[in-house]
Amino acid sequence: MKFLVIRFSSIGDIVLTTPVVRCLKLQRPDIEIHYLIKPQFKSVMANNPYIDKIHILQQDWNAMIEELKAEKFDQIIDLHHNLRTLRVKNALKVPSESFNKLNIEKFIYTRLKWNVMPKVHVVDRYMQTVEPFGVKNDGAGMDYFIAPNEEITLKDIPASHHAGYIALVIGANYYTKKLPIYKLKELCTKINHPIILIGGKDEVDEGNEVASVDPIKVYNACGKFSLNESADLVRKSKLVIGHDTGLMHIAAALKKQVIAVWGSTTPSLGVEPYYGDNYLYQHAKPFNNVKVEKLWCQPCTKFGRNKCPQGHFKCMKNISIDVIVQIVDKRLGRV
Repeated sequence: MKFLVIRFSSIGDIVLTTPVVRCLKLQRPDIEIHYLIKPQFKSVMANNPYIDKIHILQQDWNAMIEELKAEKFDQIIDLHHNLRTLRVKNALKVPSESFNKLNIEKFIYTRLKWNVMPKVHVVDRYMQTVEPFGVKNDGAGMDYFIAPNEEITLKDIPASHHAGYIALVIGANYYTKKLPIYKLKELCTKINHPIILIGGKDEVDEGNEVASVDPIKVYNACGKFSLNESADLVRKSKLVIGHDTGLMHIAAALKKQVIAVWGSTTPSLGVEPYYGDNYLYQHAKPFNNVKVEKLWCQPCTKFGRNKCPQGHFKCMKNISIDVIVQIVDKRLGRV
């Protein structure tokens, strides 16, 4: 049998689908797994050994559909469930199982602040799409694979950080999911440990400003490394501090300790760091969610916004940096 799994974007959402791919492959070895993804996110799944072939969402729609038709798929697992995936399913005309995005529940929660979301992580909701094939969640959490040629060596980071460092992921796709620069500078000033700032090319200038508080203690790696190289920096860190971003989910997939800082979104949407039941049974809770409690306007979105709709941005401005530092010290064994 041949299955097509669809998840176009983005980094975190794709990583969250990895238990589906692994469990399907290991529990149904008779199934050949193909994965359809946007070209800019191919590297997220490029090294995944449970995927037999990756297909790219192309601008030439007809050419892409002909390519997919030639594979003669037996089943589609739609983990994105939007209009474009509907077009794919209609074109291929094979049976499909689709992820329930709970858009109505999310609308009620973000607009009316009435939390009607089920207390089920999005990973477990993804897994429901493969239950009809006798596939169960194996409890092993998420996966992230880094090729040997994408690994970071000591020569790639300052000698001051060779003995260990904290990875601070400063980037996010939306303004309302990011701590303001002044808060990041306060955090780096108060943490007594080497720090590597991680982000893309868009965060280079912000990283330089944050690192200016102590250029020896804080190394700005933003824009210097590829996604998978940045993931390896995360893998080699002592712990990770980050926003609701793809690298936060990658850190959880790599079984790192995570301090997740939440702004306009919330872990109650079913997207907190996910490690799998087996890991949690054997280890102390490896993550902390840090958010402003009892803030009436949170969450204001399921994705993020380019500006605070209320104008005050209290969800990030009122985050206690001292609380984050206390958690860091505890996780480093200092208290």
